[in-house]
Amino acid sequence: MVFGRSSRKKRPVEPVTLKILVAGGFGVGKTTLVGAVSEIRPLRTEETLTEAGRPVDDIDGVEGKNTTTVAMDFGRITLREDLVLYLFGTPGQDRFWFLWDELAQGALGAVVLADTRRLEDCFAGIDYFERRGIPFAVAVNCFDGAARYPVETVRTALDLDEEVPLLLCDARDRETVKGVLIAVVEHALTRSADRRQTAST
Repeated sequence: MVFGRSSRKKRPVEPVTLKILVAGGFGVGKTTLVGAVSEIRPLRTEETLTEAGRPVDDIDGVEGKNTTTVAMDFGRITLREDLVLYLFGTPGQDRFWFLWDELAQGALGAVVLADTRRLEDCFAGIDYFERRGIPFAVAVNCFDGAARYPVETVRTALDLDEEVPLLLCDARDRETVKGVLIAVVEHALTRSADRRQTAST
């Protein structure tokens, strides 16, 4: 019996797995973003906000929020048959910043989620990734009722380099979040290729 090409079993593709961080201020929508795209049930470490935390938790602008991430969020999305992203959502409050260094190890890139009502809250995340040379994109989460600004106005307010991707998104919407993640991966791979080219010349 002669076997043609069509009868051969296709070898399963071993996907490349990449780690992406999702960072930003308290209440900006990191947990929502991870949950919107994750193809597995997201791991969440949310706890209820308490009176004891009021002196250290700044809830101005997000008074309706009654829970907070105390360790991380975790999700997974397959972008292609050969490409899987593991998403790690960082805690947004200053008192949990000691976890960021652990979460950042091995990360290809990051998303810094921003809210135009509290734009200053994402400065710390931007500074963190700039100082460590981790490629990142900024995604403005378009909350209902929040003021909308042109992308270039936001870029100027954040003092972002032109090479840093800046996108508008809805953290509840799977497709817009996928667009943000694709932008991060493409930006990180471009940065990596540029570094290799520079090193070889």
